[in-house]
Amino acid sequence: MSVLNGKKVVLGISGGIAAYKTASLVRLFIKAGAQVQVIMTPASKDFVTPLTLSVLSKNPVYSTFYDKEVADSLAPSEEAKELWNNHVELGLWADIMLIAPATANTLSKMANGTCDNLLLAVYLSAKCPVYFAPAMDLDMYKHPSTLNSFQKLLEFGNIMIPAESGELASGLSGEGRMAEPENIIAFMEAHMRQQLPLCGKSILITAGPTYEAIDPVRFIGNHSSGKMGFNIANRAAELGANVFLVTGPTHCKPLYTSIQVFPVVSAKQMYEKCFEWYDKMDVVIAAAAVADYRPKEVASQKIKKAAENFVIELEKTQDILAALGAEKQHQLLIGFALETENEIENAKAKIQKKNLDVIVLNSLQDEGAGFGKSTNKITFIDKNFTVEPMELKSKTAVAVDIMDKVCAYFK
Repeated sequence: MSVLNGKKVVLGISGGIAAYKTASLVRLFIKAGAQVQVIMTPASKDFVTPLTLSVLSKNPVYSTFYDKEVADSLAPSEEAKELWNNHVELGLWADIMLIAPATANTLSKMANGTCDNLLLAVYLSAKCPVYFAPAMDLDMYKHPSTLNSFQKLLEFGNIMIPAESGELASGLSGEGRMAEPENIIAFMEAHMRQQLPLCGKSILITAGPTYEAIDPVRFIGNHSSGKMGFNIANRAAELGANVFLVTGPTHCKPLYTSIQVFPVVSAKQMYEKCFEWYDKMDVVIAAAAVADYRPKEVASQKIKKAAENFVIELEKTQDILAALGAEKQHQLLIGFALETENEIENAKAKIQKKNLDVIVLNSLQDEGAGFGKSTNKITFIDKNFTVEPMELKSKTAVAVDIMDKVCAYFK
């Protein structure tokens, strides 16, 4: 899933031949999961029709402050106040603003505060990051006044998507061609990821149950769904982290293709995969419900139902969290504890025994918590034994709380 997913994007289009590319640009934003509101300068409508962009964006396209033609069609008694296109509301609505193509004329107006059309009024009202993709002939692109506009806009904090070199509408070839829509999207996604709080951090997350084989068809397991671990992984990816998800058997799927998923079955396989990546990790969050015991002997064939009683001899599995704690160097190590009694005391003991920085305590005594549910009620306890109980929340919201702790650690 793209970092643009769920973002509200104002796309400003000024009057240059490259405006014809904005139909593809709108489609790419929609494909990435963004909401798009198109605002055009009057001149840009000579190059691409508002109807095309309205159909693609699934929103009306604005180009003037007031829809006079529609207002004139109303009966005198009808309200016309809704026909005012409020530039302030549009500017505040946006999470991101992109002006593409940004002509020399529009760039100069942006740099000098000229406000003679709706697009410029929205630009001056916007509180969000503003990207601009210049498009003009090569001599215009190199002109000192244009370079001055670039410099001013960069000083304002706007982000420039550099023009590309190639054949221009004038017939000349050189720098000034608006970046291709695919490249604009890639530039914005890369820039947005760099601004995220966990950009460059590597996080290993374990999720789900482990299954310990009895024979080829039977196993010892538990009721963990993997939802908590997957929600944590999704949130970590949203915050820009490189996410490595080691998961036992589960039906859950990650939301983001950037999450590297390593499916395992047994505790031994999970142990081995965790230590394969451990040295490279900045954070480890052990949310998996790992089996404490496994059959000492695994039958090579299906065990037949014969004897009235059947005894399986068990042995301990590797304690993954304790082993991670023993080998910890620089990592932030977060564990989970699912308890049914003496919850706080048992969780504190686990912090010390396993060398954890934070433990996330779940109690089966709390309604709405536990395996298989979409909600969870947790208590944070850190290595200084600071106890922070949280309210019952969705597992998605709990994942946000957990990752807030991680972000705070790196501030």
